[in-house]
Amino acid sequence: MLVKALRHIGIVIVAALLAVSCGVSKVKDIAITSFGVSYIVPTSTRSADAKLKIGIDNPAMAFAVQEITGAIKYNDKVIATFVTGGMELEGKAQNVYDLPCTVTLTEDTSLFDILLIASKQSLEGLKADVDVVAKLYKNGVLRAPYSFRDVDISQFKN
Repeated sequence: MLVKALRHIGIVIVAALLAVSCGVSKVKDIAITSFGVSYIVPTSTRSADAKLKIGIDNPAMAFAVQEITGAIKYNDKVIATFVTGGMELEGKAQNVYDLPCTVTLTEDTSLFDILLIASKQSLEGLKADVDVVAKLYKNGVLRAPYSFRDVDISQFKN
C-alpha cells in the first residue's frame, strides 16, 4: 500500500515538474518589442521618477514582475542605478505595459556628465545590467530571479 502511494506521488511530482518546465522554458522566449519613456520628473539633482512604456511579447504563461533593479553604464562605468515597481504580464499576449521607475545617479556622476552623454545624440556605449524578480503562476507560485548583463541599450532606438 505504501509503495503504491509513493509511486502515485512520484508520478504526480514528475508530471508537475514536466508541466512547470514546459511553461518556464517559454519564459526564455519573452522579447521586448518596443521601449519608450512616457515622462520624466526630476525629484532631486541626483534622481528622477519616470514612467516607461515597454512592449513585451510573452509566449509564456501570465506572471507578475515584482521588481526590476539594475545599473546603467557608459563605456563600462556605472553612471546610474534604477529600480522599478511591479507589473502583471498577460500570458500568451503581446502588449505595451506602463512601468514606473526611479533612476539615481551614482556619486561620481554629475548632471553635467549626463548632459555630455546626451549631447552626443547616440546611445552607443550605453549598457545596462538588469535583475528581475518575478512570480510565475503555474501549479503554484515559483519565485524566479533573472539576470541580464551588458544589455546594449542602443538596440532600443524606438
